[in-house]
Amino acid sequence: MSSSELLVQARSLQRDFVVRRRAGRLRRTRHVVSAVAGVDLDIHAGEAVGYIGANGAGKSTTIKMLTGILVPTAGTVRTCGLDPVRERRNLARQVGVVFGQRSGLWWDLPLVESFRVLAALHRLPSHTWAPRFDELVERLELTSFLATPVRQLSLGQRMRGEVAAALLHRPRLLVLDEPTVGLDVLSKERLRAFLREERAERATTLLLTTHDMGDIQRLCERVLVVDHGAIAYDGTLPGLVARVGAERVLVVDLAEPVAPLGGITHTQLVGVEGGGLRQRLSFSPDLTTAAQVLAAVSQRADVRDLAVEEPDVEEVVRRLYAASGR
Repeated sequence: MSSSELLVQARSLQRDFVVRRRAGRLRRTRHVVSAVAGVDLDIHAGEAVGYIGANGAGKSTTIKMLTGILVPTAGTVRTCGLDPVRERRNLARQVGVVFGQRSGLWWDLPLVESFRVLAALHRLPSHTWAPRFDELVERLELTSFLATPVRQLSLGQRMRGEVAAALLHRPRLLVLDEPTVGLDVLSKERLRAFLREERAERATTLLLTTHDMGDIQRLCERVLVVDHGAIAYDGTLPGLVARVGAERVLVVDLAEPVAPLGGITHTQLVGVEGGGLRQRLSFSPDLTTAAQVLAAVSQRADVRDLAVEEPDVEEVVRRLYAASGR
């Protein structure tokens, strides 16, 4: 565990919601559902933490309590040393938040105007925010669509704008909730590369929720798995994959059809398509690597193209709970 400053601390954090269900024609029953049920959480300054789980596991609810959007039903939480609810205005100056499915930009205004509004809301003097704005525009390649209304931007353009807006005031903590959902491969990689550079240069603390294992692999050193509102795993991604036995899949497109590529050490042939033109081999990262598998395949066939599929977050979580008997 890092000895640096504790930036996020939650103890026995809980959030309940009341759900009313119809019971007959004239009566409704009232049920209390715990979206988050006793989460203990420590995040130190400079860490990059992935917070993953199935839909409805409590990820977004936790994020909203850490940032003061929701009031906890029970437990305590401190973010950047502040009470997120009582000191939400002060906290907003230290935290940047991006919700992948909800915009923090002004929908009908040109993108550039959102930055001017945000600078005013954060009370940033021009000599402070203008150089930072120029830097973000250059690094996220926003110039060509700064004058375009946000509602007319593509999803990839809007997400780059959202991230730039969240970083304009140089927050200590950047919270990303599904930031790459719906993005194409190129847009994802561009965003991931920028976030890696930003962290390397500014030591910004990152808390990321996602269903994309590629996001976790490329951005995070630590993984928290939540299910039914409780933390089930806290450690590294390789440790999680090793614990549940999740496998990667090497997909190879061949120059010409060949017989099924079975019998390659530490792999299992899981699919053959196009009469042998495309084949899929699964392997465990703790036993071999994609490069080693590719080398073995290349001895038996001419590889035209390839891809590596990461374990699906939902599958990893399912296996984790199956292994623990939950």
